[in-house]
Amino acid sequence: MTTDAIAIEELPAARGRELGPSSWYPITQDDIDVYADLTGDDNPLHVDEAAAAASPFGGRIAHGMLTLSMVVLPLREIYRVSGASAGIVYGFDRIRFPAPTPSGGRIRLTGRIAEVEDRGDALQVTLALTFEVEGSAKPGVVAELILRHFR
Repeated sequence: MTTDAIAIEELPAARGRELGPSSWYPITQDDIDVYADLTGDDNPLHVDEAAAAASPFGGRIAHGMLTLSMVVLPLREIYRVSGASAGIVYGFDRIRFPAPTPSGGRIRLTGRIAEVEDRGDALQVTLALTFEVEGSAKPGVVAELILRHFR
């Protein structure tokens, strides 16, 4: 699913708009291993097949922060703004990891435009995001992403 861009001047009226779902995106064991190497987070739940198999998860799982970091590609499918001179990620609020994403699992993104605030030179938009995990009743991540779109 690809969403048409929302013009920056139309963002205030878009508050409450539902976004998505995006396409499904895999998180492979190679992705998990690279993330572990880059960050130093080598928790056995992520990288040790035998230890992870003996855990309550029954196998290796993606780092929660890896799953969160996968936001860019699916977000580009479901949310785009036109007419801005620049855009940045200002931050995240209320990040939670309700369920693991298994190695080799797939995620997709849904969301809602929760807030739009005029900051003078920019509009600050808060997106309430949910990372669904294929086959799981609970999401892998829920978070509020705060973006600034400069005029």
